[in-house]
Amino acid sequence: MRALLLTLVLAICAVATAQAQTTDLRELTTGNDARGWEAVGRLDIDGKGFCTGALIAPDLVLTAAHCMFEDAASVPVDPNRISFLAGLRAGRPEATRGIRRAVIHPSYAHTGAATHDIVPFDVALLELSQPIRTSRVTPFEVSTRTDRGTEIGVVSYAADRADAPSLQQICNVLGQQNGVLIMDCDVNFGASGAPIFRTENGVPRLVSVVSAMAELDGEKVALGMDLAAPIALLRAELENTQGRFASPPSSARVIRPGERADTGALFVRP
Repeated sequence: MRALLLTLVLAICAVATAQAQTTDLRELTTGNDARGWEAVGRLDIDGKGFCTGALIAPDLVLTAAHCMFEDAASVPVDPNRISFLAGLRAGRPEATRGIRRAVIHPSYAHTGAATHDIVPFDVALLELSQPIRTSRVTPFEVSTRTDRGTEIGVVSYAADRADAPSLQQICNVLGQQNGVLIMDCDVNFGASGAPIFRTENGVPRLVSVVSAMAELDGEKVALGMDLAAPIALLRAELENTQGRFASPPSSARVIRPGERADTGALFVRP
């Protein structure tokens, strides 16, 4: 995942971050710990790097668009080189699936850098080779209710905790500007694409995904996007296609097997 020095004038973030309640990361090492989070998984890219993703349907994974590209390269990773390991814990996933195709947001331009005009579109939907249909893995619904002060949480894999997911139960939306969410969540390399949740009526619903790390007033923050417009566009592109991904949507880019780059891992290792 990319690091970015946040130089924007974020007046909306004037609230003192020290006043916001957060909890520590907790590794989900046991079955009881991980119960309810099995639809979060690790996306392995040819064994060279990884991101985090989450199921929003039995055959669809939501993640960051930049996970579909090699570092600083504009050529996408061949989907055949990507695997989704749902609920991976202690080396054992609840289910493993290959990726058939990926759809990235049409406004996302991969440059290898995280900037405020790219982060709002850093979203991709991945179609699995086969749906995951098991009672232990329940896809998450998507919500779009995110305002300043919203209490959220994040489940992620990262370079220093690659074999099991970690949960930060409480972090916060510090501000929002031009579709970029600024959050005080604890993320690290590998957490790109990690789902950000808001609990609604006791049920976690996905409200964003991690795009980048940044620095705000000397403090590390996470950047994500408001999912309202991006997820609506990507879902519409899927619905407008005769058979899911049967032909390229009118605006979103479809990455198919055979489109590849050969330069190594992406943004997921320090």
